[in-house]
Amino acid sequence: MNTDPGVLVRRVADLEALFTHVGATRMAGIPILHPGLRVQAVGFERDGDAAVGVLVTPWFMNLVRLPLEPSSSDLPVGQARERPVGNECFSFIVGHEDGFGSYEACSLFSPMAEFVDHEAAVATARAVLDTLRQPPQVIASPPVAMSRRALLFGRPAATDRRAAIDAGAANDAADRIDAGAAATTPATINAGAAG
Repeated sequence: MNTDPGVLVRRVADLEALFTHVGATRMAGIPILHPGLRVQAVGFERDGDAAVGVLVTPWFMNLVRLPLEPSSSDLPVGQARERPVGNECFSFIVGHEDGFGSYEACSLFSPMAEFVDHEAAVATARAVLDTLRQPPQVIASPPVAMSRRALLFGRPAATDRRAAIDAGAANDAADRIDAGAAATTPATINAGAAG
């Protein structure tokens, strides 16, 4: 794997140049082009032997997986492949351009009419990447209630029936106290307000 940071910069610049050329040639005059947008590669970061980021163009916004070395895919053009990005998995479609090589794209928006301007499109691309690149959320399990006996003898409450019964009784008592307080508090407040 090539670890030269310049490789990433060059490949992303080549990606932008490729789609700028496509916009000026194959897409020229197509009515879906957003006149306020231009081609921009946003937030590409190395991911193994590839880079992942968002490509904004006047006709689409795609999540792109770009091999760092020009190559041909092991899958035919148009074939889908599931790829993880952050904590999510997306279906990427294989694309290939002569002189550039293969890449994989997952459509986020197309056409681009809903964006007010280029800055809004880029802000959306950055927000997508920020969301995908957040570390996984660790859901803490609730603390296990332990009786004194379980605490002293190193047994969790799940194996101590008495602790479970004690905890259930304590919860029932707390519920009765809360219910009683809820029933009397408004009356007390109202009686005080009336007096």
